[in-house]
Amino acid sequence: MTPRKEFDHYLDQLHEMLVEMGERVEGALREAMESLKTLDTVRATSVIGGDPEINRLEEKIEELGSKLIVTQQPVAKDLRRILAAFKIASDLERMGDLSLDIAKVTLRLEGQTLIKPLIDLPRMAEIVQVMINESIQSFVKEDVGLAYKMAKDDDHVDALYKQITRELWTLMFENPQTISQSMQLNFVGRFIERIADHATNIGESVVYLVTGKRPDLN
Repeated sequence: MTPRKEFDHYLDQLHEMLVEMGERVEGALREAMESLKTLDTVRATSVIGGDPEINRLEEKIEELGSKLIVTQQPVAKDLRRILAAFKIASDLERMGDLSLDIAKVTLRLEGQTLIKPLIDLPRMAEIVQVMINESIQSFVKEDVGLAYKMAKDDDHVDALYKQITRELWTLMFENPQTISQSMQLNFVGRFIERIADHATNIGESVVYLVTGKRPDLN
């Protein structure tokens, strides 16, 4: 195997691990939100139990990328591919942590009844799940257009979060007994909003990879 083919082979492995990591994070967010909608603590506990595997994937990506830098001494765009993979893995790991935080809210609400049916929070999460998938695809395909789409999606998520916050504050003002749970639900909105920010960060990494310049999409 020529040095170039060997390098490309390992790059493909990096891509595969990032795709797997993205799928696991997307699944963690989906399961965390489902656990919250039904206050299913078993489901929430499963999300928490899956977090170490997301962390292990980040470590594997860092190990392989570091090995490539040391042994292949990549330059220009090849080096940017590895550096972008490091940054993307870091963003995905943080998304996993935030999904875990949502699951922990489910555990904190165990035994309670939701103060209102959850509509906008799941809508936010659905948008962000698509963002996670598309952010990884933008990296694998080096699709700058898809990367820039993250900024528009992030704006939509931000608008929903502001709407949710207003509604929860109104609810707390009208019925002080809802304050504790309302605050927990507002935290969930913040967690989802932060996951969207990390997906947007991945978009920035893709633009950096392709153009050599890092834009501000947030």
